[in-house]
Amino acid sequence: MTAMQMPEGIENLSSSECWELFRSTDVGRLAVVVDGHPDLFPINYVVDHGSIVFRTARGTKLDAALSDAKVAFETDGYRPASNIAWSVVVKGPAERLSSIEDVLGSTLLPLFPWQAGEKNNFVRIVPDEVTGRRFRVQTGSRRSQGLSDARRLNVE
Repeated sequence: MTAMQMPEGIENLSSSECWELFRSTDVGRLAVVVDGHPDLFPINYVVDHGSIVFRTARGTKLDAALSDAKVAFETDGYRPASNIAWSVVVKGPAERLSSIEDVLGSTLLPLFPWQAGEKNNFVRIVPDEVTGRRFRVQTGSRRSQGLSDARRLNVE
């Protein structure tokens, strides 16, 4: 779909469209609750049997993901050729892969840590809710230099 074919406003995506977009990327943000406050962690992931799977080391992210609180996972993108942006979200409980079948199956997933260190904990987000939206980016909004871009220019 091109920006010209897309209707004005925000298009809510079907579950299958959301999963297609999840499969098109390999990094997103995991939202958890840590000490009563929201926190975000960038993670690389794969889609496996209608769920999101990531691997991690022991620590805050793992503890928070496996707590009683549900998690959210989001990824997004922008397609310059069509001038369309999108965002997809999965919400639900996270569980550590622990059965023999799941653990053995997880070793076959194309999921490799980006950061050094042992990442022996495979975690699956089981979706209660899958949502997404797509919208046309306003003409010129990607061309102007925003405040965050100016700060980046001075630092880099």
